Amino acid sequence: MIEEKDPINSAVLVSKRSRLEIYLDVLQAIANGTSKATRIMYSANLSWKPLKETLTFLTEKGLIEVKKSRKSKRYYITPKGLRVLEYFKKLQEKIFSSS
Repeated sequence: MIEEKDPINSAVLVSKRSRLEIYLDVLQAIANGTSKATRIMYSANLSWKPLKETLTFLTEKGLIEVKKSRKSKRYYITPKGLRVLEYFKKLQEKIFSSS
């Protein structure tokens, strides 16, 4: 007798992160002291194009700032960015706490 495979259980389910999760991952990486784009990209597990779009969005919203030197750009979290990051951390704790 041949066993049938359940396609749902046998498939590897990969969930995509929401834009919000990506924004928060990038903010967290920068808050942790990662300031170079390539390092932020690796820390937030993003490819180059989505990272650039995310950095542009976060800069436009005033959550991060860019400091340019002759050789590179560095990204720093703003006080507003820290408040947003802290707000979502607290929200996550409340949603996923066991109480």
